[in-house]
Amino acid sequence: MNGRADFREPNAQVSRPIGGGYIPTEEEWRLFAECHEECFWFRSVPLAATSMLITQGLISKGILSSHPKYGSIPKLIFACIVGYFAGKLSYVKTCQEKFKKLENSPLGEALRSGELRRSLPPGHYTQKPKYDSNVSGQSSFGTSPAADNIEKETLPRYEPIPFSASMNESTPTGITDHIAQVKVNKYGDTWDE
Repeated sequence: MNGRADFREPNAQVSRPIGGGYIPTEEEWRLFAECHEECFWFRSVPLAATSMLITQGLISKGILSSHPKYGSIPKLIFACIVGYFAGKLSYVKTCQEKFKKLENSPLGEALRSGELRRSLPPGHYTQKPKYDSNVSGQSSFGTSPAADNIEKETLPRYEPIPFSASMNESTPTGITDHIAQVKVNKYGDTWDE
């Protein structure tokens, strides 16, 4: 052993839930390495190179200006970094799908079970709707006390703001352009006129 804990034991089964202390299985480690390599060569490098070429083209056409001292290097480095991370982010869904296809994988199982919860709006499966969509029996012009109570419960209250669109330039506001005239003598004493 080289002084580090080796967590890549074959046939290691993890019984604790997935969290900060989760140790991936050998199959998951292999898939992590595969995702990292594919993401780097097929997404990050091409997007970084493309963004650098586009940036250099924009600088050479004069659309972007180059730095007086460093030239185009700072903008090219920034474009490379943005392209690299855009490539990483663009591969996340693909890698998640690969993990979901793994059998006997706690991480794959967590991703599969988490997909249903993310596809529904928060609280959708636990709350009942407050409104009944069947309103055919009611008159379209009349309201009931129950409907008024629902409106009071669910609709937010909006208070008017002090400066609204109803005020125009001729509306008196009490704000004046008067600047107080203050005189200062050679000793630093001040007084109003």
